[in-house]
Amino acid sequence: MAVPRPEIGIIGGSGLYRFDGLARLREVEIDTPYGHPSDAIVTGELSGRALAFLPRHGRGHRLSPTEVPVRANIWALKSLGVRRVTSVSAVGSLREHIRPLDFIVPDQLIDRTRARPSTFFGDGIVAHVGFADPFCPALSSRIETSLSRAGARVHGRGTYVVMEGPAFSTRAESLLYRNLGASVIGMTALPEAKLAREAELCYAVMAAVTDYDCWHPTEEAVSVETVVANLERNVASARKAVYELATGDEPFGPCDCANALRGAIITAPERIPPARRKELALLIDKYL
Repeated sequence: MAVPRPEIGIIGGSGLYRFDGLARLREVEIDTPYGHPSDAIVTGELSGRALAFLPRHGRGHRLSPTEVPVRANIWALKSLGVRRVTSVSAVGSLREHIRPLDFIVPDQLIDRTRARPSTFFGDGIVAHVGFADPFCPALSSRIETSLSRAGARVHGRGTYVVMEGPAFSTRAESLLYRNLGASVIGMTALPEAKLAREAELCYAVMAAVTDYDCWHPTEEAVSVETVVANLERNVASARKAVYELATGDEPFGPCDCANALRGAIITAPERIPPARRKELALLIDKYL
């Protein structure tokens, strides 16, 4: 019997690619034009629904946020047939009411990264995708509903500042981001969101709040120990939410993520280098 192509991809930590009840489990090694993904992709079925799981930092957490091969990760999921990507990640809260052990499904981003390739294009082909609303509204809505059903305290919108890392913020930076109106801070949603948009995938974040960064006057500054301890406490809720997301019967709402490249490629087709056209065929063939 043929193995079904997974429609939903989960990018997360080592606690989120093994699930009770995951059937027809297999590991898929994929090579891409951008090298190998962070690790083998684990595919399987939950209640008959095919899923793909990718540990962002590699099993054993071997890759820093800057070292994650994001282009390879997104390309590999796209090549497997994934259409919707849920990113599960840890964030620090910049708001009193967004407490550690809460979840947030952000709707906006501020990019403070500086050392990460953030596009599939260039080298003879230029594309400008729309990114005013960086997350898929339909997928975000389903993630929020799934978290609520899993019993988590969830915030349905907010602005996520993505910093380069791997060091945490200074107090001055933390206060600056609060003054900018940001809700949470983390290190992983970019360039994932930009590359998912270029790959015409629905993308949204299930963000687990682990700390108050370092702005809070009475809470201790963020540390690895705090992040890991609270993330482990959030894993159970995240697993339940992923199960709800994957097995729910209600249809996804409308979105235009699958047409993000329509009108975005500005380079004349005859001017695109043949090697680049071949390399990017997975993304651009339907428009050329």
